[in-house]
Amino acid sequence: MSIFNFSDTESLGSVISVDTAAVTIRVDDLDRLKRLQVNRLVVLQSSKPGQHLIGIVVKITRKPDTRELEEVELGDEDLVPNENNLVKVTLIGTLLDRVGTDQNVFRRTLETVPEIDANCFSLDGERLTKFMQVISDVKTDGPKLSLGHFTLDDEAIAYLNGNKLFQRHAVIVGSTGSGKSWTTARLLDQISELPQANAVLFDIHGEYRPLKSAAFRHLRIAGPSDIEHNRGLADGVLHLPYWLLGYEALLSLFVDRSDQNAPNQSMIMTRAVVDAKKSTLDPVEHKEILENFTIDSPVPFDINTVLDKLKKLDEEMVPGTGNREKQGPYHGKLSRLIGRLEAKKHDRRLAFLFQPPPECMDMAWLERMVHAISAGRGAQDNHEGGIKIIDFSEVPSDVLPLMVSLLAQILFSTSLWTKSDKRHPIAIMCDEAHLYIPERMQADSSDAVAVEIFERIAKEGRKYGIGLVVISQRPSEVNRTVLSQCNNVVAMRLTNSDDQSVIKRLLPDSLGSFGDLLPVLDIGEALVVGDASLLPTRIRIAEPKMKPDSQTVAFWDRWNEDTPISDTQISISSWRKQSSS
Repeated sequence: MSIFNFSDTESLGSVISVDTAAVTIRVDDLDRLKRLQVNRLVVLQSSKPGQHLIGIVVKITRKPDTRELEEVELGDEDLVPNENNLVKVTLIGTLLDRVGTDQNVFRRTLETVPEIDANCFSLDGERLTKFMQVISDVKTDGPKLSLGHFTLDDEAIAYLNGNKLFQRHAVIVGSTGSGKSWTTARLLDQISELPQANAVLFDIHGEYRPLKSAAFRHLRIAGPSDIEHNRGLADGVLHLPYWLLGYEALLSLFVDRSDQNAPNQSMIMTRAVVDAKKSTLDPVEHKEILENFTIDSPVPFDINTVLDKLKKLDEEMVPGTGNREKQGPYHGKLSRLIGRLEAKKHDRRLAFLFQPPPECMDMAWLERMVHAISAGRGAQDNHEGGIKIIDFSEVPSDVLPLMVSLLAQILFSTSLWTKSDKRHPIAIMCDEAHLYIPERMQADSSDAVAVEIFERIAKEGRKYGIGLVVISQRPSEVNRTVLSQCNNVVAMRLTNSDDQSVIKRLLPDSLGSFGDLLPVLDIGEALVVGDASLLPTRIRIAEPKMKPDSQTVAFWDRWNEDTPISDTQISISSWRKQSSS
C-alpha cells in the first residue's frame, strides 16, 4: 500500500514548466504559498502509475517580474499571468509503490518527469516520517538509528540507515562550538543500545570521559605516573610497546631521513630488529611463526639488544693491511641513530612506548589487548564495554599521529587476518582527525605513515568489516583521499570558506546548493547527506543521554559570579608530573 494517499484538494498547485531535473509549480492559493519553505520536500504526480516524484523546493516567488518569467521559459503568456505565485522544485528521486514483492521503494533516479498540470503536494507530518523510514530502509522493530528531528517539521523523526552509515564511512564536521561532540555522543547513544555493539573512539582531549554505562569501556594511554604504579590493562591503562610498531613506523621514529647515512641506518636497524625478534621465539614452539616471519610480525623483543648491536657496529674495528686494524663499514655512521634511540628510550613522555610493564613483553598479552579493543559487547567480559573510548590526552603531540595510527593498524590487521565468517564489524571513530590524518603535503615522515594507514582503511576497510567515522572542525586540513571515501556527510555550521568548499565538493552535483546552508545552520543543527539518507536532510540533533565534557564556557556569566574559582597548585603539580591522574 502506498504511503502517499493524497487527494486533489490537498494540492499546492500544478506544474507549468518542466526541465530535465527541475519543474516550476503555479500556486493559486496564497495561504498555501505562505506555508511553503525553501528546502522542504514535495511530492509530484508522475506520468507513470504507481510512481511519485520527490523534489526539493529551491525557490519561491510571488508576483514575478517579466525577467523572472523569461528565465523560467514558460513560453505561453496566456497561461502565466503576472499574478502567478511560482515555486521552483529540483527533482531528486522516485518513490515506487511496488518493486517485485517490496513495497514503497525509493530510488535516486528519474524514470519519468511530471506532465504539465500535474499536481504537487507538500510532504510533512506523518507522511514525512513514513517517507524517511522508507528511504532509510528502517524495517526492524529493534533500535533504529535516529539523530534527531527535521528542522522544518519537528513531528518528523529523521532516521538514518545504520548499515550504510558505517559501511560507506562518514564524516562529522563543524566549527568549534557548533555541536560536533554533541552529535558524536548522540550517535554513540544509538550504538550503545545494540547488544553486539562494537566501536572504538579515539578521544584526543578526554572530553568523552562522562559517557559511562555498561556499553562503554574507558581506556587511556599510559602516562608517567602509570609506569611508576605499574598500572595495566586491568586498570584501564593501555600501553603501546615499541615492538608493535611496523617497519615504516620504526624507521620514521628513529631514522632521520635527512641524514646522509639514513639508508645504512635503515638497513642495519631492520636487520637488528629482525634478529632480536627471532631470538625471542622458540624454534619448536613457534616454528610456524618463524617460517613466515617478517619485520612486521608483532613479536616482543628487547630494545636493549638492538641498541647493543648498533653500538657494536658503530665502534667496530676490523683487520686491515699490515696487521693493523681499520674502521668497520659502519664505524661512526650509526651514532645519530643510537642517540635518537637512547633519547626516546629514556623520554618519560614516551614511557608507554619504551618502558612497558613486564606483562606487555609476554606473547599472550597481545591477544588480551586486541580482544579488549576489538571485540564486540557480547564477546567482552560480562558482556560489557562494546564501545571503547581511548583517551590520548597525555600522549605528546609529536608522536600522536603515529600512536593513533598504530591502534588503527592493529584493528585493521586483526580484521584482515580474521576469517570472514568470524569477523565482527567495528567502527573506528576519529575525533579531531585533522591532528593525525593531515593532507599529505602538510605531513612529515611520521604523519605520512599515519596518513597511509588511514587511507588504506578508508579504501579497503569496508571489505573487512571496518567503518570509519572522521570527526573534525577543520575538514580543509584533513586528508582528501580519506574524505573522498566518506559517502555520508553530517555537516554542522561551518564559517570558514575553505572548510565549506571541501564539504561542497563531497555533495552530489544536484545538491550543490545545499552547501550554501553551512554558514547559517544553528547550533546543534546538521545537514545530513549520503547513502545512509538518500535525501539531503536538515536535522536538529537530539540531546544525548550522556553529554561530553565539551560545553562552551559562559565567559561573561562566570566572570560575574561572586565565588572565585582557582586550582593553580594542582594544575602546576599535574603539569610537572605530566599526568592529570
